[in-house]
Amino acid sequence: MSSLALVTGASRGIGAATAVALQPHYRLLLGGRDGRALEKQAAELRDARPWPVELTDFAALAEAAAAIDRLDVLVHSAGVAEIGTVEEAPIDAWRRDYEVNVLAVVELTRLLLPALRAAGGHVVVINSGAGMNAKAGWGPYAASKFAARAFADTLRQEEEPHGVRVTSVFPGRTATEMQEAVTAAEGTEYRPEEYLRPESVAAAVLGAVTATPDAHPTEVVVRPRRR
Repeated sequence: MSSLALVTGASRGIGAATAVALQPHYRLLLGGRDGRALEKQAAELRDARPWPVELTDFAALAEAAAAIDRLDVLVHSAGVAEIGTVEEAPIDAWRRDYEVNVLAVVELTRLLLPALRAAGGHVVVINSGAGMNAKAGWGPYAASKFAARAFADTLRQEEEPHGVRVTSVFPGRTATEMQEAVTAAEGTEYRPEEYLRPESVAAAVLGAVTATPDAHPTEVVVRPRRR
C-alpha cells in the first residue's frame, strides 16, 4: 500500500504548494473548509481526494479522523493571522488564532496518533518566523505560534520513542493571500517579489519528510534571500 499524507489548508497558499510537492511520493488527503476548491485541487493531482472538514468543529474532526487507520505524513498548514497590539486587539482575535493555530493542531494530531504510530509517521507543523521572534503589534498571532512551537517540541519528545518524527517549519514572509491580508492590517505595501514563494516552503517540507530514517529534522527555518 502506498504511503498516505494529509495536508490541512490544502486549497491555497503553502498548503496547496505542499500537496503538489508531496504528490509524486504519497496518496493525498486534501484538508480544508472549501469543498469545491479542494475538489478542483484533487482533480489536478494524482491519487488525491478532498478531506473537507472545519478544523475547529471538534466533533466533525473526530468523525473525519476516525476513518484513517494509518498515516505516514500529517502537515498542519491551515492557519489564521489575527494581529494587533495588546491594547487594541479584541479577545476574539486571540481566541481565533489559538483555536485554529493551536487547538485544532493539537486535537487533530491527538486523534491521528494511533494512525501515525502505526506507520512510523511524520508530523509537520508549519509555524512562522513569529513563532521564534515576537514583535510589537503581533501579539495574538505570535503567542499562538509560540504555543504551536511548544506543542511540537513536546510531541517530539513524547512520540519519538513510538517512531514518530515531528518537524516545525518556520517560514519568513511568504507570498500568499494571508500575507496580503497581514500587510493590509499593518498598513504596509504588499510586495510578493520580496517574499518566499509557497513552493519554496513546500520544498522544505518535502525535504523533512523524505529525510533518511536515521535523521530527525526537528526545526527548519526558511527565509527570503536578500536581493
